[in-house]
Amino acid sequence: MKALVIGGAGSTGVPMVHGLLQRGYQVTVLNRGVHPVEFPSEVERIYADPHWRENLTEALEGKSYDLVMALYGRLRLIAEVMKGKTSRLVSVGGALAAYKGWMTVTNENPFGIMEESPVPVGEDHFLARAPGVDRFSEQVRLSEDVVMQAHSNGYYNTTHFRYPIVYGPRSIGCPEWQIIRRARDGRRQVIVPGGGVALLSRGYCDNVAHGLLLAVDNPTACGGQIYNISDEKPIAVREWIEALSRILNHEFEFIEIPFDLLPQGFRNAPTQALFRFHRVMDIAKIKEQLGYRDVVSTERALELTVDWYTRHPLPYGGEIEKNAGDPYDYKTEDRFIQIYKDGSEQIRRAFRQSPGTEVIWRHPYPHPKKKGDLR
Repeated sequence: MKALVIGGAGSTGVPMVHGLLQRGYQVTVLNRGVHPVEFPSEVERIYADPHWRENLTEALEGKSYDLVMALYGRLRLIAEVMKGKTSRLVSVGGALAAYKGWMTVTNENPFGIMEESPVPVGEDHFLARAPGVDRFSEQVRLSEDVVMQAHSNGYYNTTHFRYPIVYGPRSIGCPEWQIIRRARDGRRQVIVPGGGVALLSRGYCDNVAHGLLLAVDNPTACGGQIYNISDEKPIAVREWIEALSRILNHEFEFIEIPFDLLPQGFRNAPTQALFRFHRVMDIAKIKEQLGYRDVVSTERALELTVDWYTRHPLPYGGEIEKNAGDPYDYKTEDRFIQIYKDGSEQIRRAFRQSPGTEVIWRHPYPHPKKKGDLR
């Protein structure tokens, strides 16, 4: 059996390739070659840009595959080019873009225009098709429609996955690095707007790859389906930072500036701390239909991620750091922290000087000390 992995050099692509090899597939990886990864010698390499029809068409001329994993590129074009070249397509897209209000990815200040969301959100929730999204989200939804229509028309058997915030080795968003770098730099304070109470669906790379491989193993059961995929348990931003701190043996003071006090466009904090609303995917469907369970616990996944960055630290000011959107501008962070602390002390003094209403709290259920005593 032959498998084509489009992408293959990112967080989920690498474990995906190894998982396919373990299943006996002859694997070919197609990508631009921008992010070098060493694969076993039996893995064939094709260098092409999967964002352009002509590049894909030329690179795959005369080739066919039993399975195509579309992990990267312009999905709707991949879906068209693969007609007649495969009988099975497993594709991925992003949940943050698909669900209205979760993140307007192309906006200059996406964290400032987020909307509230129910918890959790399933694949068929109305937010997945609610109008009023930006053009990027429209294209994400269109890509889902294109692959599902190709399935309905019988071109190939399709399963599509909506990705969470993916973390682990080779993560493009490098969320954990933003905490690790602060610890490496000796920072003792970190701004966590609103206290970091937002619950976020994250997916460790091996867990997400495992979910996709379950679809590879069960083509009949999941053909024509869209699945959310993430770690089983979402954790709050604060819990996430605390877990990383324990692993790093580093202690942070959380500066819990309320969101409504921050200026528009504020970015001087780890980017995941800028989520003011919950972003939780319901993964009951993949658990029930395909038997998904985490293969790596969250605590162990974070340990492995810290170990990876310890051995492969990102270059300061490099492309990945810049793309993640954290400026690491500690002078500005310190200035915001001092402004907030000074203002908080003034507010505390004002509250202490302002008389309040005396309230005596009592337990709502009676605790009688003798018969007839209702309290």
